[in-house]
Amino acid sequence: GKNCSLLHEMDVIQKQDENCYCYVQNRTIHLQYLWSTVQIKVSSREKFRFEPISEKNNCQNSETVFEFAACAVQILWKPETCTETFLSIKQYGEDVCFKIQPFKIEPYIVRVKREMLDGKLLFLFVAGIFLFHFANNLSRSAKFFYLSGIILGVLALLVFVLLTLKRFIPRHSTFWILMSGSCMVSLYLIYCFKENLQWLWSEHKNYLLGYFLAVGITSFAICYQHGPLTTELSINLLTWMLQLTAFVLIYFGVTIPQVAYAVIAVSLCSKGLCYPLGAACHIARKMKHHFKSKKLVFKYLTEEEYREQGESETIRALEELRSFCRSPDFPSWIAVSKLQAPHRFAAFVLGSPHVSPSEAKAHDEQYGIGSSFLEEQLFETRAQSEQDKPANSVHEEDEEIANEMHTQVPFPYATELL
Repeated sequence: GKNCSLLHEMDVIQKQDENCYCYVQNRTIHLQYLWSTVQIKVSSREKFRFEPISEKNNCQNSETVFEFAACAVQILWKPETCTETFLSIKQYGEDVCFKIQPFKIEPYIVRVKREMLDGKLLFLFVAGIFLFHFANNLSRSAKFFYLSGIILGVLALLVFVLLTLKRFIPRHSTFWILMSGSCMVSLYLIYCFKENLQWLWSEHKNYLLGYFLAVGITSFAICYQHGPLTTELSINLLTWMLQLTAFVLIYFGVTIPQVAYAVIAVSLCSKGLCYPLGAACHIARKMKHHFKSKKLVFKYLTEEEYREQGESETIRALEELRSFCRSPDFPSWIAVSKLQAPHRFAAFVLGSPHVSPSEAKAHDEQYGIGSSFLEEQLFETRAQSEQDKPANSVHEEDEEIANEMHTQVPFPYATELL
């Protein structure tokens, strides 16, 4: 990068010869650049070759066989020449260098600008949060099962085919070895597809649409044949895969890795706290139900129940009074000195009735059926109704006389003429 030109924000460079350019990242972390990216646009009237420059492209420095194979595939996977290209660089990412090789002596323009809010990053972050918190509900939905099958078949065809042919693989160890290899190859192909999406769409749009349509329809047919997930184990596995995918989306949805780690940790803690919080809420409801005062239920008594209750309560109160009078704490001499009939009180304490037969007869004559008390009450109500009736009748008669006079007023000479 020593011989390359450094790019800065708001730069507009116009050249016509071959040259390389580098954008060096700012290492100071600012939260306002959480979803910020730097957009580099290279445009020209004639075709040119855009070639990224990185130490990773040097296959001689590969430490493993997989890195060497990935490097070889990336070298072979070079886009053709174009007249316009875009490059999006994340804030706090790696330094980016690239080389422009024009085929003709024609000027090309390199524009650098900052986009404070990148919609793609924000969409990935929000999608990751949503997917993590609703993974359990989505894994039980049949529509999401078919949609996820189509997406898996389009983006990771090897993994989808391997899952379809799982029943024909006898050993689990062989299946998981093939699955790990298919996942790595699929991830690398997704990375290459993302890096060259613009070139593929502009140059091979028909082939790309044909692939999406054919693989999507085939994946939907296979998923529809197998049906949605029914066992709890398969649903849990899908839930865990969705949550892992959500973490990947959150990580790639922000430009500061520390923030992504913090959000993932908070999401895990919030998911883990739901169980103790649920248990605490359940215990609180139980305790509230245990200590909550019961509402009073009023029961209305019938006339027979009222009479029986009155008699039983009277008998119980009289027995309590007799037992109190028999106790040694009762001041018997003081009570006898104040009574008008001490012999009757003594007989009551020994068990005699508290009402004599003559008193009971007098009470029935006074308040029983056909008694003088009821007759007085009946006569009072009748007299009151009769007093109200004449007043109302007099008022009605006055109204009738006034109406008759009103009808006679318009013809004062009628009788004289007759």
